[in-house]
Amino acid sequence: MSNADATRSRPAAQGPGREQALAETFVMLADTLVEDYDIVDLLDRLVAACLGLLGVSAAGLLLDDQKGNLAVVASSSEETRLLEIFQLQNNQGPCLDCVHTGSAVTSADLRADRARWPLFVPVAVAAGFRSVAALPLRLRDHTIGGLNLFDGHTDPVSVADQRIAQALADVATIGILQQRSAHRGTMLAEHLQRALNSRVIIEQAKGVLAERNAVDMNAAFEALRQYARNHNLKLTELALAVVRGDVEPGAIVPRSPAN
Repeated sequence: MSNADATRSRPAAQGPGREQALAETFVMLADTLVEDYDIVDLLDRLVAACLGLLGVSAAGLLLDDQKGNLAVVASSSEETRLLEIFQLQNNQGPCLDCVHTGSAVTSADLRADRARWPLFVPVAVAAGFRSVAALPLRLRDHTIGGLNLFDGHTDPVSVADQRIAQALADVATIGILQQRSAHRGTMLAEHLQRALNSRVIIEQAKGVLAERNAVDMNAAFEALRQYARNHNLKLTELALAVVRGDVEPGAIVPRSPAN
């Protein structure tokens, strides 16, 4: 992520255009929650919506597999995904605190919070981030993950924008938790484990596209996502087809080559 990307300005807090975009986002997320929906695609749309509506520099999302393990399921960029993985590997960071407490965790100035997260802060700052807001994916007392909003500004995401992000996260949480069976816990664990397995397949497909098309991982993922939506395919199904060789990497043309 470049510093220019990290320091772009946020959208206006109010306005009919933004209200319309917000309404359309809620409709989009609701429409995604159909039978046999793809959790990874849903959460990828959630992350993208946060960037578009809130103007933050980056976003990432961790999910609990209901066995005490967290994993990165969605991220707006490869750099963000690696930063989320760094949190997990070092058991330190705002998103982990958010998931563990079930409450929002914010830092208006990461550099001033180095004592809070001594390992995480230098890495986040080196990536161009200056503030963060982590919001729980929670329904009542049940927390299943956390949404991280990173920004290149030292001013934090406003309280109003945090409420918007939390509302979007709540829609996704309700969708993930909705179950028709009495064996809710078992089914939920299986559902989330499938999501984590899907993420592995998507990462493999990104690697194939990056290598075959000579692009970076960000461009590879954007091409994969755009192709899936243009052809009305589930993201995971397309990724599996790429990994198996059923879809030629050359058919999935990235928007821009690697630098």
